[in-house]
Amino acid sequence: MLEIKNLCVSAGDQPILRGIDLSLPAGEVHAIMGPNGSGKSTLSGVLAGREGYTIDAGSITYDGEDLIEMPVEERAHRGLFLAFQYPVEIPGVTNLHMLRTAVNAVREAREEAPLNAAEFLKLAKQHAGALKMKEEFLYRAVNEGFSGGEKKRNEVLQLLLLQPRLCILDETDSGLDVDALKTLAENIHQCRAPDRGMLVVTHYQRLLNHLVPDRVHILAAGKLIRSGDADLALEIENKGYGWLGVEDPEGAEAGARA
Repeated sequence: MLEIKNLCVSAGDQPILRGIDLSLPAGEVHAIMGPNGSGKSTLSGVLAGREGYTIDAGSITYDGEDLIEMPVEERAHRGLFLAFQYPVEIPGVTNLHMLRTAVNAVREAREEAPLNAAEFLKLAKQHAGALKMKEEFLYRAVNEGFSGGEKKRNEVLQLLLLQPRLCILDETDSGLDVDALKTLAENIHQCRAPDRGMLVVTHYQRLLNHLVPDRVHILAAGKLIRSGDADLALEIENKGYGWLGVEDPEGAEAGARA
């Protein structure tokens, strides 16, 4: 489904990714772990088509097509979804309106009939209930006044409604308490399917206890330095990154974002 070869990315004059090779087959969940500033969020943003990055070398192929040349809206139409690490607020636009507009845009691209207001409201309430998300949040402006945990629930609500083929989750578990993490992880787990791939960026093993990955990749200083099965995440939890010869860089990625 997703093939990344020798991907080199910079922001301004700051190199961030330094030759990434990664293959994600349909039906699998891959986790990306690594210290702060290693390039995890940069990789997520580049896959989604976020502005501000320069691709210096390499290729990204999605379903056999060049992802780099694909406009952002085309990526969404073809089933690529990014759950943001820091979801933005959109004052003046209700959550329900934004969600229905997004869902129907994707349905139109798939040549499916749009959902009318009643059909969509029923579906949105169903998924919000599964996420233990208060119904009132559907009628409020997008993420405005939401707590960190509520914003993350809203990201997963979008995932459940859009039903994408390639799901990129950028630290969806950050800022969640134990109960909220379990609820979100259970709903994400239910999205696993033979025709769907997931790339999960996380710092913590606790998410992977619920969403057991097929592969775990360690990203450090812009390079994938180790890959393995789910046990690799347990080793990181117990030992940290020092045994891999990795030290936390001085926030190269954070500096580039700033």
